[in-house]
Amino acid sequence: MSLTSLGISAGFMVGCCIAAQIARRVSRRLLSQDGIVPVLMNEAIAAAELCACCFELIIVADNFGVATYAIFLFLLTIWWGKVWGDASACPYTHMEDVLEGRTSFKEMALRTWAELMGGCCVYRIVQVFWWLEFAETHKGRAFEECNADLQVSPYVGAAIEGVATLLCRLASKTLSLKEPKFSSYIDSFIGTSLVVAAFNFSGGYFNPVLATALKWGCRGHSNLEHIIVYWIGACLGALLSVPVFKIPIVKRFLLGEEKAKQA
Repeated sequence: MSLTSLGISAGFMVGCCIAAQIARRVSRRLLSQDGIVPVLMNEAIAAAELCACCFELIIVADNFGVATYAIFLFLLTIWWGKVWGDASACPYTHMEDVLEGRTSFKEMALRTWAELMGGCCVYRIVQVFWWLEFAETHKGRAFEECNADLQVSPYVGAAIEGVATLLCRLASKTLSLKEPKFSSYIDSFIGTSLVVAAFNFSGGYFNPVLATALKWGCRGHSNLEHIIVYWIGACLGALLSVPVFKIPIVKRFLLGEEKAKQA
């Protein structure tokens, strides 16, 4: 495939990031910053940005390989970490907050709903872009039947998504407390590496909203299997990270003696 096609894919992702940033600024101007509405809008915009870019990353991975996909994903996660603010575009972070008493079940449910709306609705924009076929890699993709990424049994897939999510969350918690130089780059590198490691087994989504927006109803797994792998697996992994991180030996291993005593 030509570099022109790769450039068009890169341009589309940059355009999505710019559009999302404009939407955030407009939202801040138009909406009162009090209450839950601006929070939900921020989550919806972040989820739409995430899913739009990841739809195009599927094109990149299919035509230019996993290494190219990983480079784009690494750069995107660094950018998202800088501009999303309190949004996560991922429901299990709010589930962790409920578990630790930082938010209510109602807010968690509303944030998850907003993320699903943003992530799923943005596909229509992506579909129109693919239908225009600016790049040869987009030919026939707009209305093509999608295939599941799950290449193992649902239970093995759930274990992969769960363990990888657990490791991701432990890494993020450690970095947020240790605050090393270039922590955002380290966090992005760890996350991208785990995605690449799981890519040929479960797809390496580690985010129920992202997996649902990209792969719900695709050929190769049932809806129940999708829920088991990408919702139950990932969410259990994230929720397990809360008590696991508090285990003294784990905390000392991840933070060191001095930081572990302070945390």
